[in-house]
This record gives sequence, C-alpha cells and structure tokens, in this order.
Amino acid sequence: MENNKTIPTLGTNEIINFHLHSIEWITKTFNSKHPDFHINKIEDIKDKKNFNVKPHRKKLHDFFFLTKGKSIRTKGLNSYEIKGPAIFFLPSYQITEHEMISENAEGFYCYFSEELFDLFPKTILSDRYAFFQYQSNPVVNLDSNSTIILEQLCKRLCALYLDSRFSRSLCSIYLMAIFDEIKNSSISTIVVEKNSSSEITKRYKLALTKHIYEYHNVIEFAAFLNISPNYLNKCVKNTLDKTAQDLLKEMLILEAKTLIRHSNLNISEIAVKLCDQTPSNFARFFKSQTGLSPKEYSKSY
Repeated sequence: MENNKTIPTLGTNEIINFHLHSIEWITKTFNSKHPDFHINKIEDIKDKKNFNVKPHRKKLHDFFFLTKGKSIRTKGLNSYEIKGPAIFFLPSYQITEHEMISENAEGFYCYFSEELFDLFPKTILSDRYAFFQYQSNPVVNLDSNSTIILEQLCKRLCALYLDSRFSRSLCSIYLMAIFDEIKNSSISTIVVEKNSSSEITKRYKLALTKHIYEYHNVIEFAAFLNISPNYLNKCVKNTLDKTAQDLLKEMLILEAKTLIRHSNLNISEIAVKLCDQTPSNFARFFKSQTGLSPKEYSKSY
C-alpha cells in the first residue's frame, strides 16, 4: 500500500470517499442521506481492467453479488475466486482486499450497518446465517432460481436507495429476504448455541477484531468485557476448547501478517504498535506461532 502506514478502518463517513477515490465510476450512485446503507451495480464500475481496492476494514457488513463474470477478493489472509452466479459475504471489521473484477462482470455490491435491523434481535445475522460468522467460508454459490430471485430483490433495493421516501424498515426486510433465500438454497449449516459461554466467546472475538491495537493481554480484554479473566477463559474453553490467550495469539498473528504484507511499517514499528514489545521479543513470538521469523515471512509470499 503506497504511503499507508496502517490498514484503514472505515466508518460510514469514510466509506463513500474511499470508494469514490479507489474506483472510477460510470454513474456515481452514492447517497449521503443513507450512511448506513449503500448498493450499486457492478456494471457502474468504469475501468474493471485496472480495478483494485486496497486492504481495509469496514465498520459495516457487505456483500458482493456476482451474477456474471469472476472476481478475486480476500477475507483476512485468505483469497477467494468468485465465479458468478455467487455471492461473497464479509462481516464488519474483517480485513479485505478486492484484487480484480473481470471486464464482463455484472451484479451488485452492498454494504449496510446492523443498525438497520433494530426490529430484529441484536445478533440475528451471526446467529441465523453461517455466512456472517467470522470464520466461515464467505462464498456461497447460487443456482439459477436463487440468482433470479436475488437479482430482483437487489434491483428493488437499488430503487429504494435512490427514492426520496427511503424506508429503513423496508430496506431491512428486503435484506433479510436476500439472506433467507441464500440460507435456504445453500448447503451451509450453523449450530446456534444459546448459552452464556458462547455469548461471552462471541463478544470476546468481536472485541479482538475491533480493539486489537488498544488492549494487549487477556486481563485488559476481560476488563473491557466487564468480566474476570478466569471467567473469560472458562467461557472460551467451554465453547471452542481453546484458551482466551490462544484466541488473542491467533488475532495478533493475523494482524501482524496483514501489516507485514500490506503496510509500510517495519518490523520494529509493528512490534510496538501491535504488541507493545521489543522487536526481538516480537520476532520470537511470531516464530513460535508460525515457524518463520517476520523477515522470513515477508519474503515467503
């Protein structure tokens, strides 16, 4: 990333400017009146041949619905080739880079805030739909019947987005219809656990994703969650058969790998920014988790 020292985290106010400057559009359909919802046609992207959106996070969820053509997009450190008809889901706060779109690509791109779903239970997306979980495969391949239905729903959302009488509740209902259609047509499954351990673990994983630069140990994360470190560890162990420290290490390594790949920070800067450690201590930690030193990893991709 040229001239970038960090991976940007985009809120509702930054997303429009980010996409306006990253992508050349035939028709600009951004509506600042609806900062927690946006949808546009992929056909509106003017220069697909040179399309590339650099690594970033969003505080909102998004999906990329490809009816035709292909695309390559990342979730975390994993890269996925999307071949239409298919849809790519990205939960909020996940690092992503959109590497390419074929020149014949058609479909829709949409991002939205969970605040749209205030008529529904707070955790409905991750509880009800496997594709909104952080560790899930983000790509869902679609059959022809589902593709037709989703295309009609997305066209309706496009019209609603540009309507001066925009209805948040109607928007949320159309989105839920899209998600339910995909859930019913895909083979992905989800086991919903409704107990205190699973809920605490879910909150901890979200806190790791959002606040990995602010807190550096399990004690600080437990304090943020208003629970004791022992109780946090017990909940994670009961849910995942891992410790809270294991999850923290996994997140630190994911973030470190991303910064090594996509930022101009040197190893010493990453050590301080991410772990508040000396470069030598950080290098030992990185190698103990990956089998490679940070310098060796930087040369391996």
